[in-house]
Amino acid sequence: MSTAHQQGTDRFDQVREQSRLEIVDLVTRMVGNLEGSMETAVAGLHLYRIVRPVSRHSLQKPIFAMIAQGSKRLLVGDEIYKYDPMHYLVSSVDLPVLGKIMCSTGEPYLGLRLDLDVGEIARLIRDEDLPQAPALKAAASTRGLCVSGVSPTLLDAVLRLLRLLDTPQDIPILAPLIKREILYRLLMNGQGALLRQIAMQDSQMQRIAKVIRILSENLTQPLRMEEVARSVHMSVSSLHHHFKAVTAMSPLQYQKQLRLQQARELVLTADIDVTRVAHTVGYESPSQFSREYSRFFGMPPLRDRRRWLQETAAA
Repeated sequence: MSTAHQQGTDRFDQVREQSRLEIVDLVTRMVGNLEGSMETAVAGLHLYRIVRPVSRHSLQKPIFAMIAQGSKRLLVGDEIYKYDPMHYLVSSVDLPVLGKIMCSTGEPYLGLRLDLDVGEIARLIRDEDLPQAPALKAAASTRGLCVSGVSPTLLDAVLRLLRLLDTPQDIPILAPLIKREILYRLLMNGQGALLRQIAMQDSQMQRIAKVIRILSENLTQPLRMEEVARSVHMSVSSLHHHFKAVTAMSPLQYQKQLRLQQARELVLTADIDVTRVAHTVGYESPSQFSREYSRFFGMPPLRDRRRWLQETAAA
């Protein structure tokens, strides 16, 4: 490696670390001692502070996310995605995930997420002055979630958006401009093809997003793939292929994970018995439901509820 190249790399690392530390300071001041997520005055921008390692099942919405301190692993189907302060995450469709947050004593997990506005992405893509993004391999643009390296220009835009929280009077005018710049940086760096796919009418990503909406809105109904495929003008085999390419799981696996996540929310927060929970989310057999729940969450529903109540009382 040449001396000039090494100096450029060192300078990049220095700028990135300075920016990271400023983000840590900003998020810490805004969140305070809160644990969990906090909605901010900037529409769609949320801040996070988690004080201990934790694993959680959740539905990953279309977002841009960055970590300022700590790290995170996401299990999507059988694939693992890791990201930290040197990387950012973009998700383009609703994906059931298992997230594992890693942090250490005295250094909580700190991060942010920005909800993606598909309409704004589409308007930016239609801008005739938008440069052509670097070409990517076809496989790189099909998955509905990606992790990419953070660039100095993207970091700068994120920092300026966070700084607006100190000057709320500037938010109505400047926040839309900076969010558009962030979208531009995402389109031009890393997995820009992913964002282009979710905003293009009749793209395979758009069709799979429609299938996901159908599955979500008919969660308790039997999965009739012929009808679903017909509604998005695809063959059953093509639907299976593209659905797995985007979500890393089959439609049946996706539906099962959504059902179990909804079931767990009922188990933990609703005062109803397990049989009723099973029927509510579409299971005909309570025993099959309990088996799949145990396999997915690591313990039977009633034990999971007792554990959650004990942890809540302790907190």
